Amino acid sequence: VLFEPPQSFKIGKPDDFTVDMVDTRFKTEHGVWIVRNKEGLYALSTVCTHLGCTPNWLSTEQKFKCPCHGSGFRITGIHFEGPAPRPLERYKIYRADDGQVVVDKTKKFQQEKGEWENSESFLKIV
Repeated sequence: VLFEPPQSFKIGKPDDFTVDMVDTRFKTEHGVWIVRNKEGLYALSTVCTHLGCTPNWLSTEQKFKCPCHGSGFRITGIHFEGPAPRPLERYKIYRADDGQVVVDKTKKFQQEKGEWENSESFLKIV
């Protein structure tokens, strides 16, 4: 029997996340980084768009760096170095009725298709 973590899960309240920081708590179990900026939150996939390795967040360099082939991604998920052909993907993120933030990995958004403009790819915090 294979255990697969749920594809939709709660990650806490918006105030649990620090502005301009990458939260790595969900990297291992769920394959997601949570990033909060001044406007809100987004959930980035931890899968490199080159060959599927798992990059690491390097806080001192403010970038995600893939150990397999050297691809680099900014905090936004945009690629800027190495062989990765496109940015990291985002997952659907929204607020549940109880105020907690939910990540739904069944819905992905790709920047190069203009899908990051979709309101489900970013949770605005007012």
